[in-house]
Amino acid sequence: MTTITPVGSLDISPAITPGIIDSNASPIGSVDSNVTPDTEFSPPDSPFQHHATLVPVKEKRELARKKLATLTLEEKVSLLTAADFWRTKSIPEKNIPAVKTSDGPNGARGGIFVGGTKAALFPCGISLAATWNKDLLHQVGQHLAAEAKARSANILLAPTVCMHRHPLGGRNFESFSEDPLLTGKLAAQYIQGLQENGVAATVKHFVGNEQETHRLTIDSKIAERPLREIYLRPFEIAVREAKPWAVMSSYNLVNGVHADMNEHLLKDVLRGDWQYDGAVISDWGGTNSTAESVKHGCDIEFPYSTKWRFEKVLEAIKDGKLTEADVDRAAENVLTLVERTKGSDMTAEAEEREDNRHETRELIREAGVQGLTLLKNEGSILPINPKTAKVAVIGPNANRAIAGGGGSASLNPYYNTLPLDSIRKVAEKPVTYAQGCHIHKWLPVASPYCSDRTGKQGVTIEWYKGDQFQGQPILTQRRSNTDLFLWDSAPLAQVGPEWSAIATTHLTPTTTGKHTISFMSVGPGKLFVNGRLALDLWDWTEEGEAMFDGSIDYLVEVQMEAGRPVELRVEMTNELRPIAKQKQFNMTHKYGGCRIGFKEEDQVDYLQEAVDAAKAADVAVVIVGLDAEWESEGYDRQTMDLPFDGSQDRLIEAVVKANPNTVVVNQSGSPVTMPWADRVPAIIQAWYQGQEAGNALADALFGLKNPSGKLPCTFPKRLEDTPAYHNWPGENLEVVYGEGIYIGYRHYDRTKIAPLFPFGHGLSYTKFEYGRPSLSAKVLTADNTLELTVAVSNIGDVAGLETVQIYVRDEKSRLPRPEKELAAFEKVELEAGETKHLRIGLDKYAVGYFDTSLGRWIAEEGKFEVLVAASAADVKYSVAFEVKESFTWVF
Repeated sequence: MTTITPVGSLDISPAITPGIIDSNASPIGSVDSNVTPDTEFSPPDSPFQHHATLVPVKEKRELARKKLATLTLEEKVSLLTAADFWRTKSIPEKNIPAVKTSDGPNGARGGIFVGGTKAALFPCGISLAATWNKDLLHQVGQHLAAEAKARSANILLAPTVCMHRHPLGGRNFESFSEDPLLTGKLAAQYIQGLQENGVAATVKHFVGNEQETHRLTIDSKIAERPLREIYLRPFEIAVREAKPWAVMSSYNLVNGVHADMNEHLLKDVLRGDWQYDGAVISDWGGTNSTAESVKHGCDIEFPYSTKWRFEKVLEAIKDGKLTEADVDRAAENVLTLVERTKGSDMTAEAEEREDNRHETRELIREAGVQGLTLLKNEGSILPINPKTAKVAVIGPNANRAIAGGGGSASLNPYYNTLPLDSIRKVAEKPVTYAQGCHIHKWLPVASPYCSDRTGKQGVTIEWYKGDQFQGQPILTQRRSNTDLFLWDSAPLAQVGPEWSAIATTHLTPTTTGKHTISFMSVGPGKLFVNGRLALDLWDWTEEGEAMFDGSIDYLVEVQMEAGRPVELRVEMTNELRPIAKQKQFNMTHKYGGCRIGFKEEDQVDYLQEAVDAAKAADVAVVIVGLDAEWESEGYDRQTMDLPFDGSQDRLIEAVVKANPNTVVVNQSGSPVTMPWADRVPAIIQAWYQGQEAGNALADALFGLKNPSGKLPCTFPKRLEDTPAYHNWPGENLEVVYGEGIYIGYRHYDRTKIAPLFPFGHGLSYTKFEYGRPSLSAKVLTADNTLELTVAVSNIGDVAGLETVQIYVRDEKSRLPRPEKELAAFEKVELEAGETKHLRIGLDKYAVGYFDTSLGRWIAEEGKFEVLVAASAADVKYSVAFEVKESFTWVF
């Protein structure tokens, strides 16, 4: 247990008592506000950079080879490691510019992790997948390209196409689906939208990164058939259909070998079977060797590091472990990526800028509505009549901007929209509000209550050279946020690799009471309150769940008066903690930073307030779920239940008892347990929908737009019903993918376990009718494509969009196969009373499976059934065809 100073015995005013909130440390940022704090890291508008014109890759590679021929061996080797945290190495004298990368999947954040340049925040990956709309994903890619350019970035570190193997995966929200075809087809459109506008996509994480627990060291044991059919397939589809300019290797090992040096994955499959012509970059800190990673195909190590490359590559060549040809191949791939994105443009990198476009805002709002998934609507409670209904908006997420998950996908949005505000704008009757309960994993960041020495919101940081606070500060900065993870934003150029810093702020409460301050530290840290030591975390040992290391989160209670400021001061350095890690990793200093949270004392009975509001309303809308604290990169969820300690479930049960006209809106990036599902008449799965989350939800609740989302993952009744339940998250740094090819709906079909809501499920405010399908031919060969024709009619009263899902069943095969597999899908928009005929192609990829005895894909001779469905559990019609003679292929 970390030792803390026994401040309870100090003679200090205000009175302070220590405590522990949670055996976890805080992730990057969380703030209960619809206003994102301004930051001095947001420079003014600057013009777009010049970007290379798109020309065929063959010409780009030729240009790269010509430049390669002019380089010395040392210069070639220098290209194989990043120049800093986000950029590749430039060689100006050889006309080779640096190119800049930026996170991430749902927005181009830019160079600062917390409080950087404001950017457009799109719906998260699973919400985009819930749209099932390929055209929409293509548009998202196009707009993300513009956003990346505004951040002066040439490479977007996205999309994430890892599979939803288990509901507790911490980054499920960032990925698309449990189905590889849905994932791959949507990713391909996203990538095309990006790259046709000159910004490189980086499809990630290649491969087997389905959990965050021990993500740097876990060995994913995946048999070859599920590896090919499930986990590699989204990447395969993306490479075939969109040709991403970059692929990011994953942190984990796959079958005993780290992904960045895995010969089978990088050489045999990616470069061999698929003939991939782009660059492979490591995940940040995910390089694990010198010779093997270069030889087997990891071209660029990110971020800058001297651990594996530079002199060690030259030594490996001298020792015969690498050849110059190995280096040439990697350097050529790096240069080809540069040519594709920036060419020979040696223009200085422009400052990051904002580019808050109306058309981007509209696209995000439309994507939000199309991703909102109506799971249940008994009695047609939805849509709500905005003219006549008295609405109570209840719940811990009702008046917060739950716009995204945590980690690399996070950014500083142009703005946020709150459900409560958006609902009030549409409703013509007064709207009441009740919070209902708390769900904080960590206390909200203290930023809204804090001001620096000048009176602006934020913290003053004084930076010292060295880790002893010696001399005068080298630099003084203001940060707008009290989430001070400094892993990518410490001014190392000024203070050097070992630094110390003092952060000071004044916290002013709005009420009088015994309020709570939380503090965690990345390196050594001490928190002083009004000049007295409150928490001593200088030699902490107990780690929390922070994405980039950190202590657990500690609480201290302080008696405060409304309007009277309390001075908070933090002393911190970037020495590595716990101290035991210094020997383990052979380093003494790494990241530094801290996080300060704050919560005022509760002065109301939240549950009773919610019940009273529900009773007085015509309709109660209860907005619950998770947030970026509970779902994030860096750690997995511990339970499928809604946090915290059943409080949200109790709230829902109490509200629906008080008012049977209750709508539950769940915001999460993965399934949650819904013990109240049978009693609640209307349920919306709202995901994380970016900066337009509130507006999109109000559009759907009041019927201004018709929600059309379909589940991209199965919602199970119980965690115990899930396919990987017995193999999660592994033991002794190994996780066996023992469910094989039977993940998601494939598992529920095979075991005949009924889920709570099936894959592909989603209702509408109108009704659709399907006609009998027909096929253009009855025989599929290696070279032909069957055309399936099916009519879809809107037989309801309002316009709507329907996603037609096409599954294929192999009636008899030599090896076991799932009962059915998604083979195609199309989304169609229909006015009331309108009918459209869809024509959907089915080729060899719709029928094949990977036969490990052949090392190839095979379409076996026999009969196949095409299932036309509205969900995995709602098959409307079927039609048959056959393969007369078996045939095989590689790619």
